[in-house]
Amino acid sequence: MSKSLNDTIHRVTQRVIENSRASRASYLELTERESERQVNRGTLSCSNLAHAFAGAEEDQQAIKAARGPNLGIVTSYNDMLSAHQPYHRYPEQMKIWAREVGATAQVAGATPAMCDGVTQGQDGMELSLFSRDVIALSTVVALSHAMYDGVALLGICDKIVPGLLMGALRFGHLPAIFIPSGPMPSGIANKEKQRVRQLYAEGKVGRDELLESESASYHSPGTCTFYGTANSNQMMMEMMGLHVPGAAFVLPGAKLRQELTRAATHRLVGMGKDGDYRPLARVVDEKAIVNAAIGLLATGGSTNHAIHIPAMARAAGIAFDWNDLAELSSAVPLVARVYPNGSGDVNHFHEAGGMGYVIGTLLDEGLAHRDILTVWENGFEAYAQEPGIDGDALAWRDPGPSGDIEMLRPASDPFQPDGGMRLVEGNLGRACFKSSAVDRERWTIEAPCRVFEDQPSVNEAFKRGELDKDVVVVVRFQGPRANGMPELHKLTPALGVLQDRGYRVALVTDGRMSGASGKVPAAIHCTPEALGGGPLAKLRDGDIVRVCAQTGTLSTTADLSAREPAAEPASDMGMGRELFAMFRNFADGAERGASAMLASGGL
Repeated sequence: MSKSLNDTIHRVTQRVIENSRASRASYLELTERESERQVNRGTLSCSNLAHAFAGAEEDQQAIKAARGPNLGIVTSYNDMLSAHQPYHRYPEQMKIWAREVGATAQVAGATPAMCDGVTQGQDGMELSLFSRDVIALSTVVALSHAMYDGVALLGICDKIVPGLLMGALRFGHLPAIFIPSGPMPSGIANKEKQRVRQLYAEGKVGRDELLESESASYHSPGTCTFYGTANSNQMMMEMMGLHVPGAAFVLPGAKLRQELTRAATHRLVGMGKDGDYRPLARVVDEKAIVNAAIGLLATGGSTNHAIHIPAMARAAGIAFDWNDLAELSSAVPLVARVYPNGSGDVNHFHEAGGMGYVIGTLLDEGLAHRDILTVWENGFEAYAQEPGIDGDALAWRDPGPSGDIEMLRPASDPFQPDGGMRLVEGNLGRACFKSSAVDRERWTIEAPCRVFEDQPSVNEAFKRGELDKDVVVVVRFQGPRANGMPELHKLTPALGVLQDRGYRVALVTDGRMSGASGKVPAAIHCTPEALGGGPLAKLRDGDIVRVCAQTGTLSTTADLSAREPAAEPASDMGMGRELFAMFRNFADGAERGASAMLASGGL
């Protein structure tokens, strides 16, 4: 028998509901108003309609006669990003599957989808976080034609899923469903990849050996298989009930993957106003947002979602901050260890029971809301099962016990009793610390700091041997308003080498780290950021800095009150960064989601 809802989760949820009361009511009033004034295609002018179905080929007559629902597909397909390459054929397949149930489908529009893996350490990474706002805006443009009765959202990776959801929520009167395409097959062992990266950082292997190793890891269409932001996105869509149950981690090209996409298309038709109406605004509520955070904590997901969850919540009129995340972390146990927090990747995770197992064990222990409205007709409990093919038909079954106790454990006997994310705060601001990735004996680091203002300077100092000591590396002016808050993943190999040499090392930054980063203690997303006079701008080399996940401390013994902040760096141009100045200028803090779009929109 399942336990009743955990008291801490109940308390946090009630606080989120209370803090969101006015903004949520305003949002729901908007979606209700939009639903009532939604354009009926039959009342559009002949010119409007002719434009709308001129390119629909064999669906022209059905759309013209309004014979059934018309689905809008928003796709992030491109064939540079491996995770989104499989989407190439999805729209033409989905049009066929829509016709099977008396509906039509059109590609409403496309969104950009950049790859953080390609831009790591490069100038393009400064566009990465704000690409989320661009994706949201692109989604809004796609849906602005008012031709659709439901929305299919095709996206997987880092900023794409949050951006798609943020944009779609502004059309919350429409039903919507996310359709993933799955991870690539596993490549070389993750420990081997990590070993070669560190050897390269130490100068012991060359570029050819490193490229060979990386190519054996990232080798084919599909999501990268480590448990970073992209795969954490898929976990969250399951935890919020926005997928067909169990769709997250089925391989591209598999018959099961195709049948899940077909089921998603059919289900989207069934959620329209003439059927089992489930508008997105009602699916994404306070409990769904809390469930997303619970999943993040229980599985040790990407730190990037400490920024994305508040932003997605705001788009639905919901206030969610790091206090909520930290308090949930005190109650939610860590039940999964997936690389970089463990040895196996998401394919091993899926084979061991995957999301069906995680959701089942959380529900059994009263650690997730079971009473959320999902896109699937059988409610959230359906997500505690795993999909398969029975003959030629989709079927779901109980995933049973964990298939690998080193990767998946029951919530009653977890890897650790609390979640994978902690809030650290003090006279240096507020920041996030991913404790699930760091050995407990490294949860507290106190040492003199070295202050840097960009990522390359850290690596240059490392190569000169200047960091061979106990040190807290501070990298500032990396926040949203400074340069777009790039990921600083290129720091991980060098800091990992220092740690392996026996030094006590930590990172403090107002920038981001990747969900792919691990093992080195890091206080990241520090807010307020250095630009504008945040405390990090007043640190100097040699100041003693303390980072402690155990006590939730981020502080310095230095007296910052009498110091002037360091000079702010000039904004760089090139790679189109100058065109993103408006996003930098109007972005709000990391804890609120670091969004110029939401801040300027009064959300």
